[in-house]
Amino acid sequence: MLKTHDKIGIVACSNGLKLERKNNIDKLIDILEELGIRVVTSKYIFTGENFSISISKEKASELMTFFKDDEIKAIFDLSGGDLANGILEYLDYQYIKKNPKPFYGYSDLTVVLNAIYSKTGIPTYNYQIRNLVGEFSSEQKLNFEDTFFNNGTELYDIKPRWINGDKIEGVVIGGNIRCFLKLAGTEYIPNLKNKVLLLEALSGDIAKITTFLNQYKQMGVFDEISGIILGTFTEMEKNSYKPSVEEILMEILDGKNIPIVKTEYIGHQGNSRAIAIGGKILLKRE
Repeated sequence: MLKTHDKIGIVACSNGLKLERKNNIDKLIDILEELGIRVVTSKYIFTGENFSISISKEKASELMTFFKDDEIKAIFDLSGGDLANGILEYLDYQYIKKNPKPFYGYSDLTVVLNAIYSKTGIPTYNYQIRNLVGEFSSEQKLNFEDTFFNNGTELYDIKPRWINGDKIEGVVIGGNIRCFLKLAGTEYIPNLKNKVLLLEALSGDIAKITTFLNQYKQMGVFDEISGIILGTFTEMEKNSYKPSVEEILMEILDGKNIPIVKTEYIGHQGNSRAIAIGGKILLKRE
């Protein structure tokens, strides 16, 4: 997908990063440049605590500038937090549809990934490029280079563990369990019919995760979808809360026979891999 000397864009459409992270971002850029990639960064990556509407407009404009730059072959978002849905109404979805390029992000970028897919039919990608810097840096660099330069698939191997059923097939939607709910009732939420719902979370204790899953149930989501992929739920799993996410979900489903898998490779941890939002997936129990 990428070639040596290709250009990529780095943006932050949700909360701006704190300046103390600049050293890590510089290291990330060094790694990418060592791979032969030219990096263009948004001027809004380190926007601190500025939550104004004007910043949302400017971030949307910056993102569209990257979509309109023919030299930029892919766009990666570094951010997370709460503010990404502020850019949705300012994006030019018709232009993106006619001039698509891969867009990557995670966490709060769930709203942007799903909105672009919903409005254009073009897949986006749940993936955090900052994982190239960190505890699993060596593994991540190998997977990145294999996938982006050598047409490999290791970055998309999520190694599922079966919880219910034996086959999941369909188009993936969703992402962060809390952030996807921000699309409820809006024009940006994807059609749920026969989709595979991805759910993961950074924060959230038993009460919060139960609340979120009950909202999905009350929205009728579990009546529409064809399968569920559970990623990691960092707070729940770090603290070994009981009941587990799987147990809460099965109780809320109350006998509804939906195929479910669990993966340790989608979420907020440093070894997380990628999955296409709006892309087809087929998983079978071996």
